[in-house]
Amino acid sequence: MATRLEPLTAGHVLELAEPLPLDSGRSLAGVRIAYETYGTLNPDASNAILICHALTGDQHVASPHPITGKPGWWIRMVGPGKPIDTDRFFVICANVIGSCMGSSGPASPADDGRPWGMRFPVITIRDMVRAQVALVDALGIAKLHAVVGGSMGGMQALSWAANFGDRIDAALVIASTSRHSAQNIAFHEVGRQAIMADPAWAGGDYYSADGSDPRKSGPEAGLAVARMAAHITYLSEQGLTEKFGRRLQDRPDGSKGAKTFGFDADFQVESYLRYQGLSFTDRFDANSYLYITRAMDYFDLAEEAGGKLADAFAGTRARFCLVSFDTDWLYPTGESRTIAHALNAQGLPVSFVELSAPYGHDSFLLDVPELDRVVAGFLQ
Repeated sequence: MATRLEPLTAGHVLELAEPLPLDSGRSLAGVRIAYETYGTLNPDASNAILICHALTGDQHVASPHPITGKPGWWIRMVGPGKPIDTDRFFVICANVIGSCMGSSGPASPADDGRPWGMRFPVITIRDMVRAQVALVDALGIAKLHAVVGGSMGGMQALSWAANFGDRIDAALVIASTSRHSAQNIAFHEVGRQAIMADPAWAGGDYYSADGSDPRKSGPEAGLAVARMAAHITYLSEQGLTEKFGRRLQDRPDGSKGAKTFGFDADFQVESYLRYQGLSFTDRFDANSYLYITRAMDYFDLAEEAGGKLADAFAGTRARFCLVSFDTDWLYPTGESRTIAHALNAQGLPVSFVELSAPYGHDSFLLDVPELDRVVAGFLQ
């Protein structure tokens, strides 16, 4: 039975004919991978770029989100004449397995027709990449011009280089790391516990029997708190201070900057975080948040290579570009420098740059013109 490519609303879906082997020792049958493409694949299939999304991202990198209606999450970077130029390149972006935008995940139906819930196998970054390899194969692409990703997307790009290094010519890794620190894991655990402490989580079995949207029947309060905690790590103190400082909210009664002497959102930063948390529940599944954060926490390229990070890249001849930001305290510049040293130890061509931006970890998604120049220059 051949792998089948089928149309999907606002995109496409790949259904794998064979079970996908997982790092846990299990395999996952009936895997579906939702994806988008932009541009045209040239006759020798040599102009393909795979973009890997971050934790709460999706395949809609340069097209409107079907739930929120918002523009693609990297529309400033991907498109005709943009740094990732779709007049030149065939761009692919796939929703990772474990997520909730069409690829197989906890909300997907299992063999019994019921949503997987917590029966879904725990997956890793390498498992996500295996699914992407299957997609690239199905599209008839033997070797990618480049794999590009920021944050968790950068982890996937590194995993491509480490595990399928002969399938890529280049890897562009932005604001990422080769493994999670104890602090990274700690922040994720706070989010997971917030979700699981919500009574509506119900052990992960909160999906409606009528098949209605799980985002409207699950642990919205817990997921919102998880998002709030994580969102703080994506920002910088400088950015928060400039945007909000200690300014108070204007009250509905028209009073300006008044304290309520209660526990409403008195400060503007409180209101901002609450908005970020609540709006997130409209587009994301709580169980997917559990699974994807666990995959990120398990990621450790040195461990996969027997303890030495340089050995992880022994099987590739790709060239690399590593980008960090000076205000990113989630994955600070030292993380990228460690990767650069490992690549140098293998004699691989690597460019490394730290850019200045006030936005913290989220800088790779925001208006940083110097990043545009780095991306465009590297991909040429």
